[in-house]
Amino acid sequence: MNIFKLAWVALTAASMIGVSSAALAGSTLDAIQKKGFIQCGVSDGLPGFSVPDATGKIVGIDADVCRAVAAAVFGDATKVKFSQLNAKERFTALQSGEIDVLSRNTTWSSSRDAGMGLVFAGVTYYDGVGFLVNNKLGVKSAKELDGATLCIQAGTTTELNVSDYFRANGLKYIPITFDTSDESAKSLESGRCDVLTSDKSQLYAQRSKLASPKDYVVLPETISKEPLGPVVRKGDEDWFSIVKWTLFAMLNAEEAGITSKNVEAEAKSTKNPDVARLLGAEGEYGKDLKLPNDWVVKIVSQVGNYGEIFERNLGKSTPLEIARDQNALWNLGGIQYAPPVR
Repeated sequence: MNIFKLAWVALTAASMIGVSSAALAGSTLDAIQKKGFIQCGVSDGLPGFSVPDATGKIVGIDADVCRAVAAAVFGDATKVKFSQLNAKERFTALQSGEIDVLSRNTTWSSSRDAGMGLVFAGVTYYDGVGFLVNNKLGVKSAKELDGATLCIQAGTTTELNVSDYFRANGLKYIPITFDTSDESAKSLESGRCDVLTSDKSQLYAQRSKLASPKDYVVLPETISKEPLGPVVRKGDEDWFSIVKWTLFAMLNAEEAGITSKNVEAEAKSTKNPDVARLLGAEGEYGKDLKLPNDWVVKIVSQVGNYGEIFERNLGKSTPLEIARDQNALWNLGGIQYAPPVR
Protein backbone atom coordinates (compact mmCIF):
# COMPACT_ATOMS: atom_id res chain seq x y z
CA MET A 1 0.00 0.00 0.00
CA ASN A 2 1.55 3.35 -1.03
CA ILE A 3 1.84 6.40 1.20
CA PHE A 4 -1.15 8.16 -0.42
CA LYS A 5 -3.40 5.16 0.20
CA LEU A 6 -2.23 4.95 3.83
CA ALA A 7 -3.04 8.60 4.34
CA TRP A 8 -6.52 8.11 2.85
CA VAL A 9 -7.22 5.13 5.17
CA ALA A 10 -6.08 7.13 8.20
CA LEU A 11 -8.27 10.10 7.27
CA THR A 12 -11.26 7.83 6.67
CA ALA A 13 -10.82 6.12 10.05
CA ALA A 14 -10.52 9.46 11.82
CA SER A 15 -13.65 10.77 10.14
CA MET A 16 -15.58 7.62 11.11
CA ILE A 17 -14.56 8.07 14.75
CA GLY A 18 -15.81 11.65 14.56
CA VAL A 19 -19.11 10.53 13.03
CA SER A 20 -19.62 7.86 15.67
CA SER A 21 -18.86 10.33 18.52
CA ALA A 22 -21.22 12.87 17.01
CA ALA A 23 -23.92 10.23 16.66
CA LEU A 24 -23.54 9.27 20.33
CA ALA A 25 -23.55 12.84 21.64
CA GLY A 26 -27.03 13.79 22.77
CA SER A 27 -28.47 10.33 22.06
CA THR A 28 -29.77 9.83 25.62
CA LEU A 29 -31.42 13.25 25.72
CA ASP A 30 -32.93 12.69 22.27
CA ALA A 31 -34.35 9.32 23.33
CA ILE A 32 -35.75 10.79 26.55
CA GLN A 33 -37.44 13.65 24.74
CA LYS A 34 -38.90 11.20 22.22
CA LYS A 35 -40.41 8.87 24.84
CA GLY A 36 -41.53 11.78 27.04
CA PHE A 37 -40.15 10.73 30.43
CA ILE A 38 -36.96 9.88 32.34
CA GLN A 39 -36.39 6.33 33.58
CA CYS A 40 -34.69 6.65 36.95
CA GLY A 41 -33.07 3.81 38.90
CA VAL A 42 -33.56 4.04 42.67
CA SER A 43 -33.12 1.75 45.68
CA ASP A 44 -35.32 -1.20 46.51
CA GLY A 45 -36.74 0.70 49.47
CA LEU A 46 -34.61 3.02 51.62
CA PRO A 47 -36.47 5.62 53.73
CA GLY A 48 -35.29 9.16 53.11
CA PHE A 49 -33.68 8.25 49.79
CA SER A 50 -36.26 6.33 47.76
CA VAL A 51 -39.16 4.33 49.13
CA PRO A 52 -42.87 3.97 48.21
CA ASP A 53 -45.20 6.01 50.42
CA ALA A 54 -48.70 4.91 51.46
CA THR A 55 -50.03 5.70 47.99
CA GLY A 56 -47.22 3.89 46.16
CA LYS A 57 -45.44 7.10 45.13
CA ILE A 58 -41.62 6.86 45.32
CA VAL A 59 -40.37 9.53 47.73
CA GLY A 60 -36.91 10.49 48.99
CA ILE A 61 -33.94 12.70 48.17
CA ASP A 62 -32.69 10.39 45.38
CA ALA A 63 -36.13 10.34 43.80
CA ASP A 64 -36.33 14.13 44.06
CA VAL A 65 -33.07 14.48 42.12
CA CYS A 66 -34.69 12.63 39.23
CA ARG A 67 -37.83 14.75 39.50
CA ALA A 68 -35.64 17.84 39.36
CA VAL A 69 -34.00 16.57 36.15
CA ALA A 70 -37.47 15.99 34.68
CA ALA A 71 -38.47 19.53 35.63
CA ALA A 72 -35.36 20.86 33.86
CA VAL A 73 -35.88 18.82 30.69
CA PHE A 74 -39.68 18.85 30.37
CA GLY A 75 -40.75 21.67 32.69
CA ASP A 76 -42.71 18.95 34.51
CA ALA A 77 -41.30 17.08 37.51
CA THR A 78 -43.86 14.28 37.13
CA LYS A 79 -42.40 13.07 33.84
CA VAL A 80 -40.24 10.40 35.46
CA LYS A 81 -40.67 6.67 36.01
CA PHE A 82 -38.82 4.71 38.66
CA SER A 83 -37.10 1.32 38.59
CA GLN A 84 -36.43 -0.11 42.05
CA LEU A 85 -33.06 -1.90 42.00
CA ASN A 86 -30.94 -3.75 44.53
CA ALA A 87 -27.23 -3.07 44.88
CA LYS A 88 -26.11 -5.95 42.65
CA GLU A 89 -28.33 -5.12 39.67
CA ARG A 90 -28.14 -1.30 39.65
CA PHE A 91 -25.06 -0.87 37.44
CA THR A 92 -26.15 -3.46 34.87
CA ALA A 93 -29.48 -1.65 34.53
CA LEU A 94 -27.67 1.59 33.70
CA GLN A 95 -25.05 0.04 31.43
CA SER A 96 -27.71 -1.81 29.42
CA GLY A 97 -29.85 1.31 28.90
CA GLU A 98 -32.73 -0.02 31.00
CA ILE A 99 -32.54 3.24 32.96
CA ASP A 100 -31.37 6.74 31.94
CA VAL A 101 -29.88 7.75 35.28
CA LEU A 102 -29.07 5.92 38.52
CA SER A 103 -29.92 7.93 41.63
CA ARG A 104 -29.60 5.27 44.29
CA ASN A 105 -27.39 6.08 47.33
CA THR A 106 -24.41 4.97 45.24
CA THR A 107 -20.81 5.70 46.25
CA TRP A 108 -18.51 7.52 43.83
CA SER A 109 -15.24 5.58 43.59
CA SER A 110 -12.38 5.33 41.10
CA SER A 111 -13.27 1.86 39.82
CA ARG A 112 -16.90 2.80 39.26
CA ASP A 113 -16.01 6.12 37.64
CA ALA A 114 -13.24 4.78 35.40
CA GLY A 115 -13.80 1.09 34.88
CA MET A 116 -17.51 0.56 34.29
CA GLY A 117 -18.36 2.90 31.42
CA LEU A 118 -20.15 5.18 33.88
CA VAL A 119 -19.62 8.70 35.22
CA PHE A 120 -20.82 10.36 38.42
CA ALA A 121 -22.58 13.71 38.03
CA GLY A 122 -21.97 15.08 41.53
CA VAL A 123 -22.60 14.39 45.22
CA THR A 124 -26.14 14.41 46.57
CA TYR A 125 -25.11 13.28 50.04
CA TYR A 126 -21.71 12.99 51.75
CA ASP A 127 -21.75 9.83 53.85
CA GLY A 128 -19.52 7.20 55.49
CA VAL A 129 -19.78 3.59 56.66
CA GLY A 130 -20.82 3.01 60.27
CA PHE A 131 -22.29 0.39 62.60
CA LEU A 132 -25.78 -0.10 64.07
CA VAL A 133 -26.12 -2.22 67.23
CA ASN A 134 -28.74 -3.13 69.80
CA ASN A 135 -28.27 -1.25 73.07
CA LYS A 136 -28.36 -4.64 74.83
CA LEU A 137 -24.99 -5.46 73.28
CA GLY A 138 -23.45 -2.85 75.58
CA VAL A 139 -21.04 -1.61 72.90
CA LYS A 140 -20.03 2.06 72.76
CA SER A 141 -17.36 1.93 70.05
CA ALA A 142 -16.55 -0.02 66.88
CA LYS A 143 -13.23 -0.94 68.51
CA GLU A 144 -15.25 -3.25 70.82
CA LEU A 145 -16.64 -5.37 67.94
CA ASP A 146 -13.90 -8.02 67.91
CA GLY A 147 -15.48 -11.39 67.01
CA ALA A 148 -18.87 -9.88 66.16
CA THR A 149 -21.17 -11.19 63.43
CA LEU A 150 -21.88 -8.43 60.87
CA CYS A 151 -24.81 -8.15 58.47
CA ILE A 152 -23.60 -6.59 55.19
CA GLN A 153 -25.41 -5.89 51.93
CA ALA A 154 -23.76 -7.65 48.98
CA GLY A 155 -22.47 -5.67 46.01
CA THR A 156 -21.60 -2.56 48.03
CA THR A 157 -18.40 -0.71 48.94
CA THR A 158 -19.17 -1.58 52.58
CA GLU A 159 -17.72 -5.09 52.21
CA LEU A 160 -14.19 -3.86 51.43
CA ASN A 161 -14.34 -0.91 53.84
CA VAL A 162 -15.29 -3.14 56.77
CA SER A 163 -12.59 -5.67 55.86
CA ASP A 164 -9.99 -2.88 55.75
CA TYR A 165 -11.12 -1.39 59.07
CA PHE A 166 -11.09 -4.64 61.01
CA ARG A 167 -7.72 -5.69 59.58
CA ALA A 168 -6.17 -2.28 60.33
CA ASN A 169 -7.38 -2.47 63.94
CA GLY A 170 -6.43 -6.12 64.52
CA LEU A 171 -10.04 -7.22 64.92
CA LYS A 172 -11.90 -10.26 63.62
CA TYR A 173 -15.51 -10.54 62.47
CA ILE A 174 -17.93 -12.97 60.83
CA PRO A 175 -19.69 -11.48 57.77
CA ILE A 176 -23.18 -12.49 56.64
CA THR A 177 -24.17 -10.94 53.29
CA PHE A 178 -27.65 -10.23 51.97
CA ASP A 179 -28.98 -9.03 48.63
CA THR A 180 -31.26 -6.33 50.07
CA SER A 181 -31.02 -3.81 52.88
CA ASP A 182 -34.31 -5.03 54.36
CA GLU A 183 -32.98 -8.57 54.67
CA SER A 184 -29.90 -7.40 56.52
CA ALA A 185 -31.95 -5.18 58.87
CA LYS A 186 -34.37 -8.01 59.70
CA SER A 187 -31.43 -10.27 60.51
CA LEU A 188 -30.13 -7.71 62.99
CA GLU A 189 -33.57 -7.45 64.57
CA SER A 190 -33.93 -11.24 64.83
CA GLY A 191 -30.51 -11.58 66.46
CA ARG A 192 -28.91 -13.49 63.61
CA CYS A 193 -26.13 -10.92 63.61
CA ASP A 194 -24.75 -8.57 66.26
CA VAL A 195 -24.17 -5.58 64.01
CA LEU A 196 -25.65 -4.04 60.87
CA THR A 197 -23.03 -2.17 58.86
CA SER A 198 -23.66 0.19 55.94
CA ASP A 199 -23.54 3.87 55.06
CA LYS A 200 -24.67 5.80 58.13
CA SER A 201 -27.60 7.35 56.28
CA GLN A 202 -28.82 3.84 55.47
CA LEU A 203 -28.42 2.79 59.10
CA TYR A 204 -30.64 5.66 60.23
CA ALA A 205 -33.14 4.75 57.53
CA GLN A 206 -33.20 1.06 58.43
CA ARG A 207 -33.42 1.85 62.15
CA SER A 208 -36.57 3.89 61.49
CA LYS A 209 -38.22 0.76 60.04
CA LEU A 210 -37.48 -1.51 63.01
CA ALA A 211 -40.20 -2.40 65.53
CA SER A 212 -38.38 -0.57 68.35
CA PRO A 213 -35.99 1.98 66.78
CA LYS A 214 -34.90 3.43 70.13
CA ASP A 215 -33.46 0.05 71.13
CA TYR A 216 -30.71 0.56 68.55
CA VAL A 217 -27.83 3.02 68.32
CA VAL A 218 -25.44 4.07 65.55
CA LEU A 219 -21.89 3.91 66.91
CA PRO A 220 -19.82 7.13 66.69
CA GLU A 221 -17.13 5.91 64.26
CA THR A 222 -17.30 6.72 60.54
CA ILE A 223 -14.79 4.42 58.86
CA SER A 224 -14.86 5.55 55.22
CA LYS A 225 -15.71 8.28 52.73
CA GLU A 226 -18.94 7.57 50.83
CA PRO A 227 -19.89 10.42 48.47
CA LEU A 228 -23.30 9.38 47.13
CA GLY A 229 -24.61 10.79 43.87
CA PRO A 230 -26.34 10.29 40.52
CA VAL A 231 -24.66 8.26 37.78
CA VAL A 232 -25.03 8.22 33.98
CA ARG A 233 -23.39 6.34 31.12
CA LYS A 234 -20.17 7.72 29.66
CA GLY A 235 -20.11 9.11 26.15
CA ASP A 236 -23.09 11.47 26.26
CA GLU A 237 -21.88 14.86 27.44
CA ASP A 238 -25.22 16.60 26.88
CA TRP A 239 -27.07 14.29 29.25
CA PHE A 240 -24.22 14.24 31.77
CA SER A 241 -24.20 18.05 31.87
CA ILE A 242 -27.95 18.26 32.46
CA VAL A 243 -27.89 15.84 35.41
CA LYS A 244 -24.79 17.51 36.88
CA TRP A 245 -26.12 21.06 36.59
CA THR A 246 -29.52 20.09 37.95
CA LEU A 247 -27.84 19.20 41.23
CA PHE A 248 -25.69 22.35 41.06
CA ALA A 249 -28.79 24.45 40.41
CA MET A 250 -30.48 23.23 43.60
CA LEU A 251 -27.35 23.97 45.64
CA ASN A 252 -26.93 27.42 44.12
CA ALA A 253 -30.60 28.18 44.72
CA GLU A 254 -30.28 27.36 48.42
CA GLU A 255 -27.14 29.48 48.72
CA ALA A 256 -28.95 32.43 47.09
CA GLY A 257 -32.00 32.05 49.35
CA ILE A 258 -34.20 30.98 46.45
CA THR A 259 -36.94 28.58 47.57
CA SER A 260 -40.02 26.96 46.07
CA LYS A 261 -42.08 29.71 47.70
CA ASN A 262 -40.23 32.76 46.36
CA VAL A 263 -38.62 31.58 43.10
CA GLU A 264 -41.37 32.84 40.78
CA ALA A 265 -41.28 36.33 42.30
CA GLU A 266 -37.47 36.43 42.35
CA ALA A 267 -37.32 35.48 38.67
CA LYS A 268 -39.37 38.56 37.81
CA SER A 269 -37.93 41.20 40.10
CA THR A 270 -34.42 40.29 41.26
CA LYS A 271 -31.68 42.95 41.17
CA ASN A 272 -28.94 40.50 42.13
CA PRO A 273 -27.00 39.63 38.95
CA ASP A 274 -26.05 36.14 40.24
CA VAL A 275 -29.71 35.32 40.91
CA ALA A 276 -30.76 36.85 37.59
CA ARG A 277 -28.38 34.55 35.72
CA LEU A 278 -29.40 31.53 37.79
CA LEU A 279 -33.12 32.06 37.17
CA GLY A 280 -32.82 32.98 33.48
CA ALA A 281 -33.74 36.64 33.83
CA GLU A 282 -30.34 37.58 32.40
CA GLY A 283 -28.30 35.83 29.72
CA GLU A 284 -29.09 32.60 27.86
CA TYR A 285 -27.38 30.01 30.01
CA GLY A 286 -30.09 27.41 29.50
CA LYS A 287 -29.19 27.26 25.81
CA ASP A 288 -25.75 25.85 26.66
CA LEU A 289 -27.47 22.88 28.29
CA LYS A 290 -30.10 22.55 25.53
CA LEU A 291 -32.71 23.59 28.10
CA PRO A 292 -35.23 26.45 28.35
CA ASN A 293 -33.87 29.59 29.99
CA ASP A 294 -36.16 29.16 33.01
CA TRP A 295 -34.96 25.60 33.74
CA VAL A 296 -33.85 26.47 37.29
CA VAL A 297 -37.20 28.15 38.02
CA LYS A 298 -38.94 24.93 36.99
CA ILE A 299 -36.68 22.82 39.22
CA VAL A 300 -37.02 24.95 42.34
CA SER A 301 -40.72 25.75 41.98
CA GLN A 302 -41.70 22.11 41.50
CA VAL A 303 -39.11 20.21 43.58
CA GLY A 304 -37.30 22.73 45.78
CA ASN A 305 -33.74 23.80 46.45
CA TYR A 306 -31.19 21.40 47.97
CA GLY A 307 -31.99 22.42 51.54
CA GLU A 308 -35.69 21.86 50.98
CA ILE A 309 -35.29 18.35 49.60
CA PHE A 310 -32.84 17.48 52.39
CA GLU A 311 -35.13 18.63 55.18
CA ARG A 312 -38.23 17.11 53.58
CA ASN A 313 -36.66 13.67 53.28
CA LEU A 314 -33.85 13.36 55.82
CA GLY A 315 -33.99 16.28 58.24
CA LYS A 316 -34.86 16.75 61.89
CA SER A 317 -38.62 16.74 61.24
CA THR A 318 -38.47 13.27 59.66
CA PRO A 319 -38.18 9.87 61.39
CA LEU A 320 -34.49 9.77 60.34
CA GLU A 321 -33.63 13.03 62.17
CA ILE A 322 -30.36 13.51 60.26
CA ALA A 323 -28.47 16.77 60.84
CA ARG A 324 -27.01 18.62 57.85
CA ASP A 325 -23.43 18.43 59.24
CA GLN A 326 -21.05 18.01 56.27
CA ASN A 327 -24.01 18.24 53.88
CA ALA A 328 -24.56 21.86 54.89
CA LEU A 329 -23.49 24.51 52.39
CA TRP A 330 -19.82 25.47 52.29
CA ASN A 331 -20.55 28.89 53.85
CA LEU A 332 -22.50 27.30 56.73
CA GLY A 333 -19.90 24.84 57.96
CA GLY A 334 -20.45 22.03 55.46
CA ILE A 335 -18.77 20.95 52.22
CA GLN A 336 -21.65 21.20 49.74
CA TYR A 337 -20.51 23.60 47.04
CA ALA A 338 -21.60 24.24 43.44
CA PRO A 339 -19.96 26.13 40.56
CA PRO A 340 -21.84 29.29 39.49
CA VAL A 341 -24.21 29.73 36.56
CA ARG A 342 -22.47 32.45 34.52
